Amino acid sequence: MRKKVIGLDDLLNDYYKEKSKVIERESKRAKAQQTYNSDEDEDAREVELSQCVNKCQEQMGRIGGEDEMSLWGLHVFGDQKTLPSLVFPELASCLLLQSFMNHELNILVELNTQRGETFLEGLLVDGWLFKLVCMCGLVEKSIAVWTFNLMVYSSKEVLRTSACDFWCAILSPKNECDVLRVKVEWLPSYSELKRALEIYGFLLDSSSKSLCNMEIVSADSDCAGPPQNIRAWIKYVAVCCQVRNLHEIFSTSEVEELVGMIICLFLDRQILGLSVILSECLLSVIRFFTVDEWNGSCEKIAKSLACRVPIDINCLRTVESISGIDACSKELRSAVAFQFLITCFGNKDLDAEEVLRLLISVNVKDKSCDLFKVYIHLCLTENWLLSNPMFKSKPVIYEMWGVYLRNCSCQIGSTDLRSFASKVRSKASYLLQGNANK
Repeated sequence: MRKKVIGLDDLLNDYYKEKSKVIERESKRAKAQQTYNSDEDEDAREVELSQCVNKCQEQMGRIGGEDEMSLWGLHVFGDQKTLPSLVFPELASCLLLQSFMNHELNILVELNTQRGETFLEGLLVDGWLFKLVCMCGLVEKSIAVWTFNLMVYSSKEVLRTSACDFWCAILSPKNECDVLRVKVEWLPSYSELKRALEIYGFLLDSSSKSLCNMEIVSADSDCAGPPQNIRAWIKYVAVCCQVRNLHEIFSTSEVEELVGMIICLFLDRQILGLSVILSECLLSVIRFFTVDEWNGSCEKIAKSLACRVPIDINCLRTVESISGIDACSKELRSAVAFQFLITCFGNKDLDAEEVLRLLISVNVKDKSCDLFKVYIHLCLTENWLLSNPMFKSKPVIYEMWGVYLRNCSCQIGSTDLRSFASKVRSKASYLLQGNANK
């Protein structure tokens, strides 16, 4: 009987032990569930906080990033056309080559018509071709056409560079006596240069075509552009305009078109590396005109550019590309900026005071005012007025200019977070200080 009672006690102890284990498991399960729910709440709070941070960053990005100036750049060149053939059978009959073939020394070198062009290429590259034509006193048409085509179409750098040097030496020799002794049977005309530019893919063959619908080119664009020959083309144009007193190559109207084309070249980022020789060429082309011719040509060029270039950051690039410090360059810079302003106001027939009144009438405090346009107007007006010394004799112009600058400087608060507000205010304040000293 005692053993039986002990057995029941053992069973009772086992029961309570098992029950405590169950309670312990339930307690752990409850704690785990509570921890899980707590993690879910924490995750939800993290997601909410992340969304709030992203929203703040986006708003700050709009405030700080909208003032960033977009890249200038337009597709001035499209796809290149097929380059002309550089085979010239006419060279076989040129007097220069025939004189070598008939010379008694030809027995040693055995020069023939098939090797004649290669022989002339060697003379061209070595610089002997120029010396020989100076000795002969004649640049035959076949030689002239051949070297010009090498210059503007050859894919071999040594040939196009040598041909360019040849033409520069012919047109503008170091010794002016040489040019007087040498007769040139054929000179490349404006139409030849224009044809070359069109083959390169130039998209503006006349002032009636506009760049407004052209896609902006980014800095890393790999689209088609002009061949390397464009460098020689630019140098040749510059030399032609420098020797007007020696050779009548271009007419005044043709050079007006050339000025517009060269300035448009500054808008293509694919030839950004040629900015220096482009600037030199532009200066040479502007200096082509006499004082009497320039008075009318300057306005024609400015109107042509205003029709071609859109009123955005590219019009500022256009004005800035006219960087000469001579009187004609400053006048062109001012005229181009003024024509862009006229375009901004609908191509109306406006004088200086009327344009300034329109600028002053813009309410820059209005929240709907496009301050990017105001910034464009401000930069254009700066170049228009400050590049033209004629306005120094018109104090009313500078008084109105000062009113416009005060509007842009004082009516836009430092806490104004609109796009371009800080740029307009800062630039106007800077210009206002300069205007106060006049």
